[in-house]
Amino acid sequence: MSARKPPTERQRRLGAELRKMREHVGLSLTEAAAIHRTDKTTISNTESGRFGVSADRVRVWAANYSCPEHDYVDALAEMARERRVSTTQWWDEYRDAIVATSLDLAEMEHHATALRGVQITHMPGLLQSEDYTRAVFEQTVPPLTPEGLECRIAFRMRRSEVLDRAESPRCTFLIHEAALRMQFGGAKVVSKQLDHLLEQSERENVTVRVLPFSVGAYPSAGSSMHYACGPVPQLDTVQLDVPTGSTFLHSETHLANYRAMLDRLEQLSLGPERSRDFIREAAQQHGA
Repeated sequence: MSARKPPTERQRRLGAELRKMREHVGLSLTEAAAIHRTDKTTISNTESGRFGVSADRVRVWAANYSCPEHDYVDALAEMARERRVSTTQWWDEYRDAIVATSLDLAEMEHHATALRGVQITHMPGLLQSEDYTRAVFEQTVPPLTPEGLECRIAFRMRRSEVLDRAESPRCTFLIHEAALRMQFGGAKVVSKQLDHLLEQSERENVTVRVLPFSVGAYPSAGSSMHYACGPVPQLDTVQLDVPTGSTFLHSETHLANYRAMLDRLEQLSLGPERSRDFIREAAQQHGA
């Protein structure tokens, strides 16, 4: 018998939402099992993402929990349906070569209806040129093998293809001036990266806004983050970079705090046109 694959972040999220629904009405695992006519082990494994669940069962459990939010339940049922269909996605090709949290990040971006993010010292991953990406990954500790380096670069380039889809997510990237000044790969690489950034900012679905040094203090200074909007606000996700890969947050408090932070940073940032002028000036300085 083949080993069961560990659940993805999206699968764990579905289970976590079912757990929140149960806890919201104050039911224990034993009480929920009696209502659903199953056993508490099944419920526990489903809530942890270890067991799959059908779309029909999601709807039955939601009804048993008296959940009134139909759009939310429909979105959860669709997540359950996706797992049952279990089609192979492009990131599955990298399952034995890339850390699981990076695969989860690609999956999150694939399903997002909109993406928002703030970067302090690096260009947003989806807007990086290949040479810039190479320069970033060459600083990895411990160093990547030549094969590992090429794999990481290829994976990041594949991630950026989400912007090319017919129904691609609308993206807003807030980039601190520090990221424009960092010399990853040297002035020539950075100059070309900034030209690439300007090209990407012309996409209809991409907005780039700069946070200049003159802004001074701002919320969560020093922290980069990626915010993916789901089909309903309850299914939004925050992704943060950590030394081992990524961590994902989705509690109501986290989502509210990070939405407020992004709203505040957008208010502080330069508008899209002024940001493009600012990036052009930075590119000229690197190329001088």
